Amino acid sequence: MPSPFLTPGSQSQLDSLALLQLRRDQTIPTILQLHDETNAGYKEGKVTNTRFGSFPHSTLCDQPWGSQIIASKVDTGSRGRTQSKKLKRKADELDSSTQAEDKPSPQTPVAASSGFLHLLYPTPELWTASLPHRTQVVYTPDYSYILHRLRARPGSTVIEAGAGSGSFTHASVRAVFNGYPSDDQSTKKRRLGKVCSFEFHAQRAEKIRVEVNKHGLDGLVEVTHRDVYEDGFLLGDPKTGESPKANAIFLDLPAPWLALKHLVRNPPEGTESPLDPTSPVYICTFSPCLEQVQRTISTLRQLGWLGISMVEVNNRRIEAKRERVGLDYENIRGTVVFPKSVDEAVERTRALEERSQLFRATQNQSDGDSTPAPKTETDTPARQQGSEVPVYKQGRMMTRSELDLKNHTSYLVFAVLPREWTEEDEKRCREKWPSNRVQEPQGPQKSKKQLKREAKEQRDLQKKEQSQLETESQKE
Repeated sequence: MPSPFLTPGSQSQLDSLALLQLRRDQTIPTILQLHDETNAGYKEGKVTNTRFGSFPHSTLCDQPWGSQIIASKVDTGSRGRTQSKKLKRKADELDSSTQAEDKPSPQTPVAASSGFLHLLYPTPELWTASLPHRTQVVYTPDYSYILHRLRARPGSTVIEAGAGSGSFTHASVRAVFNGYPSDDQSTKKRRLGKVCSFEFHAQRAEKIRVEVNKHGLDGLVEVTHRDVYEDGFLLGDPKTGESPKANAIFLDLPAPWLALKHLVRNPPEGTESPLDPTSPVYICTFSPCLEQVQRTISTLRQLGWLGISMVEVNNRRIEAKRERVGLDYENIRGTVVFPKSVDEAVERTRALEERSQLFRATQNQSDGDSTPAPKTETDTPARQQGSEVPVYKQGRMMTRSELDLKNHTSYLVFAVLPREWTEEDEKRCREKWPSNRVQEPQGPQKSKKQLKREAKEQRDLQKKEQSQLETESQKE
Protein backbone atom coordinates (compact mmCIF):
# COMPACT_ATOMS: atom_id res chain seq x y z
CA MET A 1 0.00 0.00 0.00
CA PRO A 2 1.49 3.39 -0.95
CA SER A 3 2.05 5.75 1.93
CA PRO A 4 -0.14 8.88 2.15
CA PHE A 5 2.95 10.73 3.42
CA LEU A 6 4.84 10.10 0.16
CA THR A 7 2.22 9.55 -2.56
CA PRO A 8 -1.12 10.85 -1.22
CA GLY A 9 -2.93 10.91 -4.54
CA SER A 10 -5.71 13.34 -5.36
CA GLN A 11 -8.32 12.20 -2.84
CA SER A 12 -8.69 10.34 0.44
CA GLN A 13 -8.97 6.56 0.56
CA LEU A 14 -10.20 3.96 3.01
CA ASP A 15 -7.75 2.45 5.53
CA SER A 16 -5.33 5.35 5.10
CA LEU A 17 -4.29 8.21 7.35
CA ALA A 18 -5.99 11.59 7.03
CA LEU A 19 -5.72 14.80 9.02
CA LEU A 20 -8.82 16.69 10.10
CA GLN A 21 -7.98 20.36 10.50
CA LEU A 22 -10.30 22.16 12.89
CA ARG A 23 -8.26 25.33 13.30
CA ARG A 24 -4.89 26.56 12.16
CA ASP A 25 -3.09 24.99 15.12
CA GLN A 26 -5.49 22.12 15.84
CA THR A 27 -5.41 18.96 13.73
CA ILE A 28 -6.75 15.47 14.49
CA PRO A 29 -5.13 12.42 12.82
CA THR A 30 -7.40 9.47 12.06
CA ILE A 31 -7.50 6.30 9.99
CA LEU A 32 -10.44 6.44 7.59
CA GLN A 33 -12.67 3.39 8.11
CA LEU A 34 -16.36 2.71 7.62
CA HIS A 35 -16.56 0.49 10.73
CA ASP A 36 -14.56 0.53 13.93
CA GLU A 37 -15.06 -1.57 17.04
CA THR A 38 -14.25 1.32 19.37
CA ASN A 39 -17.11 3.38 17.91
CA ALA A 40 -19.59 0.50 17.50
CA GLY A 41 -23.22 1.52 17.78
CA TYR A 42 -23.34 4.44 15.38
CA LYS A 43 -25.66 3.79 12.48
CA GLU A 44 -23.42 6.01 10.37
CA GLY A 45 -20.39 3.77 11.03
CA LYS A 46 -17.17 5.16 12.43
CA VAL A 47 -17.58 8.74 13.61
CA THR A 48 -15.04 11.33 14.76
CA ASN A 49 -16.53 13.73 17.30
CA THR A 50 -15.03 17.21 17.58
CA ARG A 51 -15.94 20.53 19.14
CA PHE A 52 -17.34 21.61 15.77
CA GLY A 53 -19.62 18.61 15.30
CA SER A 54 -19.62 14.93 14.40
CA PHE A 55 -18.10 13.67 11.17
CA PRO A 56 -18.88 10.14 9.92
CA HIS A 57 -16.01 8.65 7.95
CA SER A 58 -18.38 7.85 5.11
CA THR A 59 -18.41 11.61 4.42
CA LEU A 60 -14.60 11.80 4.54
CA CYS A 61 -13.72 8.97 2.16
CA ASP A 62 -13.15 9.56 -1.56
CA GLN A 63 -13.02 13.33 -1.09
CA PRO A 64 -10.45 15.61 -2.74
CA TRP A 65 -7.73 16.74 -0.37
CA GLY A 66 -8.38 20.21 1.00
CA SER A 67 -12.16 19.84 0.84
CA GLN A 68 -14.39 21.48 3.40
CA ILE A 69 -16.51 18.79 5.07
CA ILE A 70 -19.80 19.78 6.72
CA ALA A 71 -20.69 18.21 10.07
CA SER A 72 -23.50 15.64 10.21
CA LYS A 73 -26.34 14.79 12.54
CA VAL A 74 -25.35 11.54 14.20
CA ASP A 75 -27.92 9.13 15.61
CA THR A 76 -26.58 8.08 19.01
CA GLY A 77 -29.84 6.57 20.28
CA SER A 78 -29.06 3.06 19.08
CA ARG A 79 -25.65 2.91 20.78
CA GLY A 80 -27.02 1.93 24.19
CA ARG A 81 -29.35 -0.72 22.81
CA THR A 82 -26.59 -2.26 20.72
CA GLN A 83 -24.17 -2.41 23.62
CA SER A 84 -26.80 -3.88 25.98
CA LYS A 85 -27.50 -6.68 23.53
CA LYS A 86 -23.82 -7.49 23.37
CA LEU A 87 -23.60 -7.67 27.16
CA LYS A 88 -26.61 -10.01 27.40
CA ARG A 89 -25.28 -12.38 24.79
CA LYS A 90 -24.36 -15.70 26.34
CA ALA A 91 -20.98 -17.35 26.04
CA ASP A 92 -22.39 -20.56 24.58
CA GLU A 93 -24.02 -18.61 21.78
CA LEU A 94 -20.66 -17.07 20.92
CA ASP A 95 -18.99 -20.48 20.85
CA SER A 96 -21.72 -22.08 18.78
CA SER A 97 -21.81 -19.34 16.19
CA THR A 98 -19.81 -20.45 13.18
CA GLN A 99 -20.50 -17.59 10.87
CA ALA A 100 -19.39 -14.04 11.52
CA GLU A 101 -22.02 -11.38 11.64
CA ASP A 102 -22.18 -9.22 8.58
CA LYS A 103 -21.68 -5.59 9.42
CA PRO A 104 -24.53 -3.47 8.11
CA SER A 105 -23.78 -0.75 5.63
CA PRO A 106 -23.51 2.70 7.21
CA GLN A 107 -26.59 4.86 7.21
CA THR A 108 -26.50 7.91 4.98
CA PRO A 109 -25.68 10.86 7.26
CA VAL A 110 -27.68 14.07 7.30
CA ALA A 111 -25.83 17.38 7.15
CA ALA A 112 -25.98 19.53 10.27
CA SER A 113 -26.83 23.21 10.31
CA SER A 114 -23.34 24.33 11.37
CA GLY A 115 -19.80 23.07 11.85
CA PHE A 116 -17.15 22.06 9.34
CA LEU A 117 -13.51 21.01 9.00
CA HIS A 118 -10.91 20.66 6.25
CA LEU A 119 -9.59 17.31 5.05
CA LEU A 120 -5.80 17.33 4.58
CA TYR A 121 -3.34 14.67 3.51
CA PRO A 122 -0.58 13.95 6.05
CA THR A 123 2.81 15.62 5.86
CA PRO A 124 5.69 15.42 8.36
CA GLU A 125 5.01 19.02 9.38
CA LEU A 126 1.32 18.40 10.14
CA TRP A 127 2.10 15.05 11.75
CA THR A 128 4.61 16.70 14.10
CA ALA A 129 1.94 19.16 15.22
CA SER A 130 -0.73 16.48 15.81
CA LEU A 131 1.06 13.25 16.79
CA PRO A 132 0.58 11.63 20.22
CA HIS A 133 3.49 12.74 22.40
CA ARG A 134 5.37 9.85 23.98
CA THR A 135 8.62 11.78 24.48
CA GLN A 136 9.97 15.18 23.56
CA VAL A 137 9.37 15.91 19.89
CA VAL A 138 11.90 17.13 17.33
CA TYR A 139 9.96 20.00 15.77
CA THR A 140 10.00 21.17 12.16
CA PRO A 141 12.60 23.97 12.50
CA ASP A 142 15.03 21.52 14.09
CA TYR A 143 14.69 18.52 11.79
CA SER A 144 14.60 20.63 8.62
CA TYR A 145 18.00 22.10 9.50
CA ILE A 146 19.33 18.72 10.64
CA LEU A 147 18.38 16.98 7.39
CA HIS A 148 19.96 19.81 5.43
CA ARG A 149 23.26 19.49 7.29
CA LEU A 150 23.20 15.68 7.04
CA ARG A 151 22.95 15.90 3.23
CA ALA A 152 19.90 13.62 3.31
CA ARG A 153 18.75 13.07 -0.26
CA PRO A 154 16.86 10.41 -2.24
CA GLY A 155 18.67 7.10 -1.98
CA SER A 156 20.46 7.82 1.31
CA THR A 157 20.34 5.59 4.37
CA VAL A 158 19.74 7.30 7.71
CA ILE A 159 20.41 5.83 11.15
CA GLU A 160 18.17 7.27 13.87
CA ALA A 161 18.90 6.40 17.49
CA GLY A 162 16.12 7.44 19.87
CA ALA A 163 12.96 7.33 17.76
CA GLY A 164 10.70 8.65 20.53
CA SER A 165 7.40 9.83 19.05
CA GLY A 166 8.42 9.33 15.42
CA SER A 167 8.55 12.96 14.32
CA PHE A 168 12.06 12.81 12.86
CA THR A 169 11.34 9.35 11.43
CA HIS A 170 8.58 10.62 9.15
CA ALA A 171 10.58 13.67 8.09
CA SER A 172 13.71 11.67 7.25
CA VAL A 173 11.87 8.98 5.27
CA ARG A 174 10.38 11.68 3.06
CA ALA A 175 13.84 13.17 2.50
CA VAL A 176 15.42 9.86 1.38
CA PHE A 177 12.44 8.37 -0.48
CA ASN A 178 13.07 7.50 -4.12
CA GLY A 179 10.81 4.47 -4.59
CA TYR A 180 9.12 1.57 -2.86
CA PRO A 181 10.97 -1.75 -2.46
CA SER A 182 9.77 -4.43 -4.88
CA ASP A 183 10.95 -7.55 -6.68
CA ASP A 184 11.52 -5.69 -9.94
CA GLN A 185 15.07 -6.13 -11.25
CA SER A 186 15.33 -2.47 -12.28
CA THR A 187 14.49 -1.44 -8.73
CA LYS A 188 17.02 -3.83 -7.21
CA LYS A 189 19.89 -2.34 -9.21
CA ARG A 190 19.52 1.13 -7.71
CA ARG A 191 19.88 2.01 -4.05
CA LEU A 192 16.60 2.88 -2.34
CA GLY A 193 16.38 5.31 0.53
CA LYS A 194 15.82 3.82 3.97
CA VAL A 195 15.59 4.85 7.63
CA CYS A 196 16.97 2.51 10.30
CA SER A 197 15.40 3.54 13.59
CA PHE A 198 16.63 2.24 16.97
CA GLU A 199 14.67 2.62 20.21
CA PHE A 200 15.65 1.45 23.71
CA HIS A 201 12.11 1.50 25.19
CA ALA A 202 10.20 -1.64 24.17
CA GLN A 203 6.69 -0.14 24.30
CA ARG A 204 7.67 2.92 22.29
CA ALA A 205 9.39 0.72 19.71
CA GLU A 206 6.25 -1.39 19.33
CA LYS A 207 4.04 1.69 18.94
CA ILE A 208 6.32 3.07 16.26
CA ARG A 209 6.14 -0.25 14.40
CA VAL A 210 2.35 -0.06 14.46
CA GLU A 211 2.40 3.52 13.17
CA VAL A 212 4.85 2.63 10.41
CA ASN A 213 2.57 -0.21 9.31
CA LYS A 214 -0.57 1.95 9.34
CA HIS A 215 1.15 4.75 7.46
CA GLY A 216 2.36 2.47 4.67
CA LEU A 217 6.07 2.88 5.44
CA ASP A 218 6.96 -0.83 5.68
CA GLY A 219 10.20 -1.49 3.84
CA LEU A 220 11.22 2.15 4.06
CA VAL A 221 11.53 2.31 7.87
CA GLU A 222 13.01 -0.53 9.92
CA VAL A 223 12.45 -0.21 13.67
CA THR A 224 14.75 -2.12 16.02
CA HIS A 225 14.44 -2.42 19.80
CA ARG A 226 18.03 -2.27 21.08
CA ASP A 227 20.47 -0.64 23.45
CA VAL A 228 22.84 0.98 20.97
CA TYR A 229 25.36 1.79 23.70
CA GLU A 230 26.22 -1.89 24.00
CA ASP A 231 24.95 -3.61 20.84
CA GLY A 232 25.68 -1.09 18.09
CA PHE A 233 23.77 -0.36 14.91
CA LEU A 234 23.82 -3.56 12.84
CA LEU A 235 20.49 -4.85 11.52
CA GLY A 236 19.35 -8.16 12.93
CA ASP A 237 21.86 -9.83 15.22
CA PRO A 238 24.09 -7.30 17.03
CA LYS A 239 27.25 -9.32 16.30
CA THR A 240 26.66 -10.95 12.93
CA GLY A 241 23.92 -8.72 11.54
CA GLU A 242 23.80 -6.88 8.24
CA SER A 243 25.31 -3.43 7.91
CA PRO A 244 22.84 -0.66 7.00
CA LYS A 245 25.65 1.20 5.15
CA ALA A 246 24.44 4.54 6.45
CA ASN A 247 25.32 7.92 4.94
CA ALA A 248 23.71 10.03 7.69
CA ILE A 249 23.34 9.51 11.45
CA PHE A 250 21.12 11.27 13.98
CA LEU A 251 21.64 10.51 17.67
CA ASP A 252 18.93 11.73 20.05
CA LEU A 253 20.37 10.02 23.12
CA PRO A 254 21.11 11.03 26.72
CA ALA A 255 24.80 10.11 26.28
CA PRO A 256 25.63 10.05 22.55
CA TRP A 257 29.38 9.72 23.17
CA LEU A 258 28.82 6.16 24.44
CA ALA A 259 27.42 5.09 21.06
CA LEU A 260 30.15 6.68 18.93
CA LYS A 261 32.52 3.74 19.44
CA HIS A 262 30.32 1.69 17.08
CA LEU A 263 30.31 4.40 14.36
CA VAL A 264 33.81 3.86 12.98
CA ARG A 265 35.21 2.43 9.77
CA ASN A 266 36.94 -0.52 11.45
CA PRO A 267 35.24 -1.56 14.72
CA PRO A 268 37.67 -2.99 17.29
CA GLU A 269 35.51 -6.09 17.85
CA GLY A 270 36.06 -7.17 14.25
CA THR A 271 32.39 -6.80 13.33
CA GLU A 272 31.14 -5.13 10.18
CA SER A 273 30.93 -1.36 10.20
CA PRO A 274 27.42 0.17 9.95
CA LEU A 275 28.79 3.00 7.79
CA ASP A 276 28.88 3.24 4.02
CA PRO A 277 32.47 2.54 2.91
CA THR A 278 32.08 4.35 -0.43
CA SER A 279 30.98 7.79 0.77
CA PRO A 280 31.59 10.26 3.61
CA VAL A 281 29.26 9.96 6.60
CA TYR A 282 27.58 12.93 8.30
CA ILE A 283 26.45 12.85 11.92
CA CYS A 284 24.30 15.02 14.19
CA THR A 285 23.80 14.69 17.95
CA PHE A 286 20.94 16.29 19.89
CA SER A 287 22.04 17.34 23.40
CA PRO A 288 20.26 19.55 25.96
CA CYS A 289 23.32 20.90 27.83
CA LEU A 290 26.86 22.05 27.06
CA GLU A 291 28.52 19.43 29.25
CA GLN A 292 27.16 16.71 26.98
CA VAL A 293 28.30 18.70 23.95
CA GLN A 294 31.86 18.88 25.29
CA ARG A 295 32.08 15.14 25.93
CA THR A 296 30.60 14.38 22.51
CA ILE A 297 33.06 16.66 20.70
CA SER A 298 36.00 15.16 22.61
CA THR A 299 34.98 11.63 21.59
CA LEU A 300 34.41 12.67 17.97
CA ARG A 301 37.93 14.07 17.77
CA GLN A 302 39.42 10.90 19.21
CA LEU A 303 37.62 8.75 16.62
CA GLY A 304 38.75 10.84 13.64
CA TRP A 305 35.63 12.88 12.84
CA LEU A 306 36.29 16.21 11.10
CA GLY A 307 34.47 19.50 10.56
CA ILE A 308 32.98 19.50 14.06
CA SER A 309 30.60 22.38 14.80
CA MET A 310 27.84 23.19 17.27
CA VAL A 311 24.58 24.98 16.40
CA GLU A 312 21.62 26.16 18.47
CA VAL A 313 18.30 26.62 16.63
CA ASN A 314 15.93 29.26 18.04
CA ASN A 315 12.90 29.59 15.81
CA ARG A 316 10.12 32.12 16.29
CA ARG A 317 7.05 32.50 14.12
CA ILE A 318 6.26 36.12 13.24
CA GLU A 319 2.62 37.09 12.87
CA ALA A 320 1.88 39.98 10.51
CA LYS A 321 -1.41 41.87 10.60
CA ARG A 322 -2.79 45.35 10.03
CA GLU A 323 -3.69 47.43 13.05
CA ARG A 324 -6.73 49.63 12.42
CA VAL A 325 -7.28 52.35 15.00
CA GLY A 326 -10.06 54.90 14.77
CA LEU A 327 -13.78 55.41 14.90
CA ASP A 328 -14.06 54.78 11.16
CA TYR A 329 -13.70 51.02 11.76
CA GLU A 330 -16.46 50.72 14.35
CA ASN A 331 -18.20 47.71 12.82
CA ILE A 332 -15.12 45.98 11.42
CA ARG A 333 -13.77 42.91 13.17
CA GLY A 334 -10.31 43.03 14.71
CA THR A 335 -10.04 46.80 15.06
CA VAL A 336 -9.39 49.18 17.94
CA VAL A 337 -12.42 51.48 18.14
CA PHE A 338 -10.75 54.46 19.76
CA PRO A 339 -10.21 58.04 18.56
CA LYS A 340 -6.92 58.28 16.74
CA SER A 341 -6.71 62.07 17.12
CA VAL A 342 -8.16 64.95 19.15
CA ASP A 343 -10.19 66.24 16.19
CA GLU A 344 -11.83 62.85 15.73
CA ALA A 345 -12.68 62.68 19.44
CA VAL A 346 -14.22 66.17 19.39
CA GLU A 347 -16.21 65.36 16.27
CA ARG A 348 -17.54 62.17 17.82
CA THR A 349 -18.46 64.00 21.04
CA ARG A 350 -20.44 66.57 19.10
CA ALA A 351 -22.27 63.85 17.19
CA LEU A 352 -23.20 62.08 20.42
CA GLU A 353 -24.39 65.35 21.97
CA GLU A 354 -26.61 66.08 18.97
CA ARG A 355 -28.04 62.58 19.16
CA SER A 356 -28.75 63.01 22.88
CA GLN A 357 -30.52 66.33 22.32
CA LEU A 358 -32.63 64.79 19.57
CA PHE A 359 -33.60 61.90 21.83
CA ARG A 360 -34.68 64.25 24.65
CA ALA A 361 -36.66 66.39 22.21
CA THR A 362 -38.46 63.33 20.91
CA GLN A 363 -39.37 62.23 24.43
CA ASN A 364 -40.83 65.65 25.26
CA GLN A 365 -43.17 65.68 22.28
CA SER A 366 -46.82 65.06 22.93
CA ASP A 367 -48.39 61.72 22.09
CA GLY A 368 -50.62 63.26 19.45
CA ASP A 369 -47.81 64.83 17.51
CA SER A 370 -46.67 62.22 15.00
CA THR A 371 -44.30 64.46 13.04
CA PRO A 372 -41.06 62.53 12.48
CA ALA A 373 -37.97 64.06 13.97
CA PRO A 374 -35.25 65.22 11.61
CA LYS A 375 -32.38 62.83 11.07
CA THR A 376 -28.87 63.79 11.98
CA GLU A 377 -25.65 62.65 10.42
CA THR A 378 -23.85 60.44 12.91
CA ASP A 379 -21.11 59.31 10.58
CA THR A 380 -17.69 60.79 10.93
CA PRO A 381 -16.24 62.94 8.14
CA ALA A 382 -13.98 60.07 7.13
CA ARG A 383 -16.99 57.82 6.49
CA GLN A 384 -18.85 60.54 4.62
CA GLN A 385 -15.94 61.11 2.28
CA GLY A 386 -15.32 57.39 1.74
CA SER A 387 -12.01 55.75 0.96
CA GLU A 388 -10.67 54.28 -2.24
CA VAL A 389 -8.27 51.99 -0.33
CA PRO A 390 -9.73 48.51 0.31
CA VAL A 391 -10.42 47.55 3.91
CA TYR A 392 -7.77 44.81 3.95
CA LYS A 393 -5.12 47.40 3.00
CA GLN A 394 -6.14 50.02 5.52
CA GLY A 395 -4.28 50.51 8.77
CA ARG A 396 -0.67 50.10 9.77
CA MET A 397 1.21 46.85 9.20
CA MET A 398 2.29 45.33 12.53
CA THR A 399 4.48 42.30 13.21
CA ARG A 400 4.70 40.34 16.44
CA SER A 401 6.70 37.25 17.29
CA GLU A 402 5.07 34.36 19.11
CA LEU A 403 5.62 34.05 22.83
CA ASP A 404 5.99 30.26 23.07
CA LEU A 405 8.81 28.57 21.16
CA LYS A 406 7.85 25.28 19.49
CA ASN A 407 11.23 23.68 20.11
CA HIS A 408 13.53 22.64 22.92
CA THR A 409 16.62 24.19 24.43
CA SER A 410 19.11 21.93 22.73
CA TYR A 411 22.44 22.01 20.96
CA LEU A 412 23.16 20.29 17.66
CA VAL A 413 26.67 18.93 17.08
CA PHE A 414 27.62 18.18 13.46
CA ALA A 415 30.64 16.33 12.10
CA VAL A 416 31.77 14.40 9.03
CA LEU A 417 33.81 11.21 8.71
CA PRO A 418 35.61 11.04 5.33
CA ARG A 419 35.88 7.76 3.50
CA GLU A 420 39.06 5.75 3.64
CA TRP A 421 41.41 6.39 0.70
CA THR A 422 44.07 3.81 -0.07
CA GLU A 423 46.81 3.61 -2.69
CA GLU A 424 44.69 1.16 -4.65
CA ASP A 425 41.87 3.71 -4.80
CA GLU A 426 44.33 6.36 -5.99
CA LYS A 427 45.71 4.07 -8.68
CA ARG A 428 42.22 3.08 -9.82
CA CYS A 429 41.20 6.73 -10.13
CA ARG A 430 44.33 7.61 -12.12
CA GLU A 431 43.62 4.77 -14.53
CA LYS A 432 39.98 5.78 -14.91
CA TRP A 433 40.66 9.52 -15.27
CA PRO A 434 44.19 9.88 -16.68
CA SER A 435 45.79 13.32 -16.73
CA ASN A 436 47.39 14.45 -20.02
CA ARG A 437 48.65 17.78 -18.78
CA VAL A 438 50.48 16.98 -15.60
CA GLN A 439 53.69 15.00 -16.07
CA GLU A 440 54.94 13.03 -13.14
CA PRO A 441 58.47 14.08 -12.13
CA GLN A 442 61.15 11.49 -12.79
CA GLY A 443 63.99 11.08 -10.34
CA PRO A 444 64.50 12.98 -7.11
CA GLN A 445 62.78 16.32 -6.80
CA LYS A 446 64.92 19.48 -6.63
CA SER A 447 64.53 22.29 -4.14
CA LYS A 448 63.65 25.85 -5.13
CA LYS A 449 67.14 27.06 -4.29
CA GLN A 450 68.72 24.47 -6.55
CA LEU A 451 66.33 25.31 -9.38
CA LYS A 452 67.19 29.01 -9.09
CA ARG A 453 70.93 28.25 -9.17
CA GLU A 454 70.56 26.10 -12.29
CA ALA A 455 68.48 28.78 -13.98
CA LYS A 456 71.15 31.39 -13.20
CA GLU A 457 73.90 29.16 -14.59
CA GLN A 458 71.87 28.67 -17.75
CA ARG A 459 71.46 32.44 -18.20
CA ASP A 460 75.18 33.04 -17.64
CA LEU A 461 76.02 30.39 -20.22
CA GLN A 462 73.72 32.00 -22.77
CA LYS A 463 75.29 35.42 -22.16
CA LYS A 464 78.80 33.99 -22.56
CA GLU A 465 77.92 32.35 -25.87
CA GLN A 466 76.31 35.54 -27.11
CA SER A 467 79.40 37.60 -26.21
CA GLN A 468 81.68 35.17 -28.06
CA LEU A 469 79.55 35.45 -31.17
CA GLU A 470 79.73 39.25 -31.04
CA THR A 471 83.55 39.17 -30.64
CA GLU A 472 83.98 36.89 -33.66
CA SER A 473 81.75 39.10 -35.77
CA GLN A 474 83.83 42.18 -34.91
CA LYS A 475 87.10 40.45 -35.88
CA GLU A 476 85.73 39.58 -39.29
